[in-house]
Order: sequence, then C-alpha cells, then structure tokens
Amino acid sequence: MRLLLSVQVAAVRRGLPSETAIRRFARMALEGLRRKRVALGVRIVNAAESATLNARYRGKRGATNVLSFPFEAPPGTKSDTLGDLVICAPVVRREARALGIAETAHWAHMVVHGIMHLRGYDHKNDREAAVMERRETRILRALGFPNPYDTAAHRPKHE
Repeated sequence: MRLLLSVQVAAVRRGLPSETAIRRFARMALEGLRRKRVALGVRIVNAAESATLNARYRGKRGATNVLSFPFEAPPGTKSDTLGDLVICAPVVRREARALGIAETAHWAHMVVHGIMHLRGYDHKNDREAAVMERRETRILRALGFPNPYDTAAHRPKHE
C-alpha cells in the first residue's frame, strides 16, 4: 500500500517526532487495510487549537491528546483519503512525563490510536475498548514500544 502522508506542524517543533517516524507509526497502524493507496493528514497543534477543535467537534472543554476526523467520500465517488489526525504536542509531552515513558512511545501510541479510530475502532464500551486496545498493543509492540495500557510498565521512573 502506498501511504500519501501530509504532516503539518502548527506547534513548537522541539521534541516532535520526525515525519519519517510518523510515517513508520502510520504504516504499522494501516497494515491489513486493503487499499492500494491511503491518504492521511497529521496536524500537530498547540493546546489552544486542540481545545478549540475539541469544543467544536466533541463538545468537550480543554485540549486533548489526539482527535480523529474520518473522511467520508460523497456517494458515488471514491477517494484514497482515510482522514485526518490532530495531535496536541503539549498534551502528549505532559502525558508522557506523567506516565514516565519516552515521548516517542507516546507519540507512536497517539498516531496508532488515532488511526484505529479512522479505521472504525472505538472504545465506547468495555468490549470495543478491549478489541481496540489489543490491536494497538500488538502494533506498538511490533514498533518496539511497550503496552500503553499496562500501568505497571508506565510507572514514573523515580518511584
């Protein structure tokens, strides 16, 4: 499958994963998708933009780590576009510190988690969450990262 990836950075660039890393995370999350080409947008934003989008599209206050916007082609048309992810750099940084994990591991999780939503996975109930979490964990392990849902593995290092 050919991945057409667009990465936009509208946040402080310090500590962000490279486009190559984002592409690697995305490719693993897209594995098994039966398409010849997939177009995906990833926008990295600050807390203000994340909070605005979170309020507008989810009715929730404050910035969030990742938002997924699936694309639906108009009836009778075809598109390679899967959708867009909006990832909030300061939230990812803060969460990684709080979990005591490498920022790269958390970035990988946010890309994978967002793409799982674009692929139709959700976590609205325990059954859906278990399916989604198993798939994310398998992908992240293949990328060389620990299970993001294993709280023992994410205890802060100073404890």
